[in-house]
Amino acid sequence: MTTSLPTVVSDYLAASDRGDLDALVTCFTEDALVLDEDREWRGRAGIRQWREKVANAYEYTVEVRGVAEQGAVGGGQHQDGLTHLEGNFPGGTVDLTFRFGLRDDRIATLQIVPTETAES
Repeated sequence: MTTSLPTVVSDYLAASDRGDLDALVTCFTEDALVLDEDREWRGRAGIRQWREKVANAYEYTVEVRGVAEQGAVGGGQHQDGLTHLEGNFPGGTVDLTFRFGLRDDRIATLQIVPTETAES
């Protein structure tokens, strides 16, 4: 496990922390796919809707606890970000794995899953 993040992943996390929706959306490819809470959002317009929904639903902080390089799959690089979130959502804390699929220095896929599910 490493602790360094690809630039676009760092940019995504920073934009998320700042609440900068425009900067966050530009981290993704035009045809990107996000899978979160058993739902799919496709393309930058869909990702914008996803983030607006998340931003309006809860306030939370994200701590990156580690990064695991998963290597090249299907023409892109894959990397897992192991995170800890605290906020006003049900339960108050959760450990999540952000599975990033990168292509052309952008995020092509992002799957957010509970860490125990990601590691099994």
